[in-house]
Amino acid sequence: MTQQRITVIRGDGIGPDIVDAAIQILDKAGCDFAYDYADAGLVALEKHGELLPQETLDLIASNKVTLKGPLTTPVGEGFTSINVSLRKKFQLYANVRPVLSFKGTKARYEDIDIITIRENTEGMYSGLGQVVSADGNEAEAMSRITREGAERIVTFAYELAVREGRKKITAVHKANILKSTSGLFLKVAREVAQRYPQIESTEMIVDNTCMQLVMNPHQFDVIVTTNLFGDIISDLCAGLVGGLGMAPGANIGKDCAIFEAVHGSAPDIAGKNLANPTSVILASIQMLDYLGHPDKAEKIRRAIKEVIESGDRTTRDLGGTHGTTDFTQAVLERL
Repeated sequence: MTQQRITVIRGDGIGPDIVDAAIQILDKAGCDFAYDYADAGLVALEKHGELLPQETLDLIASNKVTLKGPLTTPVGEGFTSINVSLRKKFQLYANVRPVLSFKGTKARYEDIDIITIRENTEGMYSGLGQVVSADGNEAEAMSRITREGAERIVTFAYELAVREGRKKITAVHKANILKSTSGLFLKVAREVAQRYPQIESTEMIVDNTCMQLVMNPHQFDVIVTTNLFGDIISDLCAGLVGGLGMAPGANIGKDCAIFEAVHGSAPDIAGKNLANPTSVILASIQMLDYLGHPDKAEKIRRAIKEVIESGDRTTRDLGGTHGTTDFTQAVLERL
């Protein structure tokens, strides 16, 4: 059997520390992966003169599976989002952001288990029609939704729900105002829902969704929505379970996938052994599920749960006093 090769982008800021922690845990769990390390972000800009070197793109394309730490896109003209560029380059149309409650995080809610599925390549993040007038007084951007893109992401959501035994999907939109773009998305979502009578299908306007997530989050199971709304909603959901340090993300296409920590590179604490590595460890669990290793995924998930629940060597954002290496060691010992 051929050894699975994984492209690893350690990233910027706290990225190297938390990604290295995830690699240790994968190895300890018995994953026989071969790792090919690649540069992107500020590290790549300094070493290679570009944010996304061609050799990195080639490795991603060759290995098909990537584990990625947070990347920094320089602020200013001439730089586009590295994450958006990767999603468009490899047609990673589905962004999957699960949030799950862990006792011990001191989050406001318990028993949260929500998956946000966000269309990843269209909408306001497509980069189309961005224009600023010569006098700097007007700016425009275009949102483009296609029937193909909407059907693809909604079908992905229903297939995931069937596969994972989920009961309910909420299509989130703003079709009452954005009658063209959001209207098309909602129309397609209703059509796709008809094919899955075993799943309860609901729909909700995005502003009400945000309010309902704060007031009664347990009513949600799987949320499917467009790019901009999904970006905002998935971060809101992370706040229900303890913050972005507890939220992983998967970017999935037809034959390629990138799994990542969804928080920023936190340069203010880089190299200080303070970061919580849970987000990228949970992303590696998503990667294991994607690769067909649910037993190893569950083993790691259980170890993280035990560490956080016990408060043994947890990081500051979880109410503890320890750092990345201590937290990682606590997980390794349980594995």
